[in-house]
Amino acid sequence: MWTLRSVALDRRNFLRSLAIIAASPALPQSGRANESPLGPLRRDPNGILDLPAGFSYQVVSRAGDRMSDGLLVPHAHDGMGAFAGADGRVILVCNHELDPSNLNQSAFGPSPRHLPRDVFSKLYDAGKGLTPGAGGTTTTVYDPHSCVTERQHLSLAGTEFNCAGGSTPWGTWLSCEECVEAPGKRWNTIREKPHGYVFEVPANAAGLVEPRPITAMGRFEHEAAAVHEASGIVYMTEDKRQSLFYRYIPDSPGKLHDGGRLQALAVADRPSLATNNWSDKITMRIGEPLPTFWIDIDDVDSDNDDLRNRGASLGAAKFARGEGLCAAGDEFFFACTIGGPARLGQVFAYQTSPSEGTEKEQEQPGELTLVAEAATHSLLRNADNVIMAPWGDLLVCEDTASHCGIVGVRPNGSMYEVADNAYSNSELAGTCFSPDGTIMFVNIQYPGMTLAITGPWPP
Repeated sequence: MWTLRSVALDRRNFLRSLAIIAASPALPQSGRANESPLGPLRRDPNGILDLPAGFSYQVVSRAGDRMSDGLLVPHAHDGMGAFAGADGRVILVCNHELDPSNLNQSAFGPSPRHLPRDVFSKLYDAGKGLTPGAGGTTTTVYDPHSCVTERQHLSLAGTEFNCAGGSTPWGTWLSCEECVEAPGKRWNTIREKPHGYVFEVPANAAGLVEPRPITAMGRFEHEAAAVHEASGIVYMTEDKRQSLFYRYIPDSPGKLHDGGRLQALAVADRPSLATNNWSDKITMRIGEPLPTFWIDIDDVDSDNDDLRNRGASLGAAKFARGEGLCAAGDEFFFACTIGGPARLGQVFAYQTSPSEGTEKEQEQPGELTLVAEAATHSLLRNADNVIMAPWGDLLVCEDTASHCGIVGVRPNGSMYEVADNAYSNSELAGTCFSPDGTIMFVNIQYPGMTLAITGPWPP
């Protein structure tokens, strides 16, 4: 696995630069290009994705294509992780954000009636054989040397709205359901099981995995997940207008099904803090670290979709639609897509305690810092997926009402365009790098495809 270059050492400069960006006017187009380590974007003659000169892409996965298992590549490519495969191959595990009403876009096609028995038996929710969960994950084996997709198959099936998630240090993908649905019939959809869980998919799975929800990680509208490698703690965001920032402390690190504690972040001496800065009274100031503590949440598998409300009533901090989340050593960056006075997005950082998750944690507590807020003049709008690039810049996917791109934020204080989807209103998602850091993979959610982007990335 590649490691982040000087991310922890550069933390103060990185946070300071983000604060400068948030307060500065937008750079002119020429200025943005001059500041970019990649160069200005060039229009794509194929009408898929604009990239800087010297960069190119290969289509790795395309919705509707026939996969190795005979099923169809589902639409709505979303969160994704990249893992090392045999002989230099890259294994991609990709979420598909679909529900039973989207069967015509699923791996099964418009009718699931003729699914093979081995597929049907591995559906988490078969919907009485009529409306199975259309989401889940696909696994793709890609050879970067020949630029060929060698194998692709459905790896998790029968789930819903698999939005984001996160990779684990032990070689699995955490696929998160961004919904809370109960069994029963609603409109034309039949559900046999509850939804709103995290599922674990080994990257090396050769076929469909047993779909076991990790109920101890909570039932809510999960967005992203990221693992603290030193402790095995999993951090999670929630995509609701008023949401919480969670962590799951497993009883056995790396064995999430064995049980654990679900907690929500709170700010010391500021109970139930609303971090969105929507009101005239600013509650969070850019660059100001606030000491934190964590609140235990009980009854985490509730049917009432009330974890966020109960957590807030106990004093947990409230966020405006938690979205992308990434780990950078002992620090976690996450986006809130409608936070800030302009409701155009915020980026937060959570710095873990040296004793994270232990009884000594409050001797030197973790810290929450608002590091950026988008304004009407900002290059970046409505931050969604967030990753830290191998060269130490934060790369953020936009989810706006017009066009969506990938914006880089450098430690020296500048923002720059990495890519731009100027050809549809589809968001970009699932950005991740190959284990050696040479290939950036990204999804265009609709019509649904994965691209492998290569070029002169910064050293």
